[in-house]
Amino acid sequence: MTDFAPFSTPGAFLKGNIHTHSNRSDGALPPEEVARRYRAAGYDFLSLTDHFLPAFGFPLTDISALRTEDFTPLLGAELHAPRTEMSELWHLVAVGLPEDFAPTAAGEDGPALARRAFEAGAFVGIAHPAWYQLTFEDALSLIDHTHSVEIYNHGCQVMHDKGDGAYMLDGLADKGHRLLTYACDDAHFKTPDFGGGWIELKAEDRSPEAILSALKAGQFYSTQGPKIHMVAREGDGLLIECTPASGILVIGRGYQHGYHFEQGVSHAVIPLDGLEGSPWLRVIVIGTDGKRAWTNPYWL
Repeated sequence: MTDFAPFSTPGAFLKGNIHTHSNRSDGALPPEEVARRYRAAGYDFLSLTDHFLPAFGFPLTDISALRTEDFTPLLGAELHAPRTEMSELWHLVAVGLPEDFAPTAAGEDGPALARRAFEAGAFVGIAHPAWYQLTFEDALSLIDHTHSVEIYNHGCQVMHDKGDGAYMLDGLADKGHRLLTYACDDAHFKTPDFGGGWIELKAEDRSPEAILSALKAGQFYSTQGPKIHMVAREGDGLLIECTPASGILVIGRGYQHGYHFEQGVSHAVIPLDGLEGSPWLRVIVIGTDGKRAWTNPYWL
């Protein structure tokens, strides 16, 4: 294990959300107001991912005119096509789409749509798998053209208690699939669904191109609030430094894990003997308020 991204990368973290909605689809607020609220809350970048459906005119909600020195919009959408085993539509987040990305074609299914977005240069994510009961078989059909799984979707948690994507991320990792993971709001601004999950990312600069490249490279971690300052190998253990927490977990294949529970812990070296033989691991920090932060999986 040589690279503990993004903690081994120099530079400051940028705060961003890559899945949220405006009234260009089914959100309550105009795009400009959505962007204003994220900027006011200290976000450095935002992708407004309205539902790419014929009912809304296949919107690619462009807020690039709102770019400033400290706020970077990324063009994206939530893509849909028929159908999964359990749902009428696929739900795929695509960030960094070209302006001329074509509407979903007749007969185009989810895997084909994911491939087209991937080949167009987008960062493609499997959105809220628990919310619509996405099966492993369906997820496996996306593997070659997908970068990530949502680890936490705040809107789905608030409205349905189905915001967790860990079962899908870890199940795919156990099958050898090296996906990243991100947290998001999926805010529609009709309920308290704003500001509950985001990513902290390191990029070469604040341009859309640099942020998109850092997304694809996994130069970020996800959080509901706790901050992770360092993940590094120390002897036979894993060193984690973070804001004061109540617990730090290191998990791997199946039920393999290590842990340190202590109120206010901000520095711990967790032995890895409980993860012997696991090809991957990831870190979870549990804040003193119960909120969590998650690293991407690291492959050993």
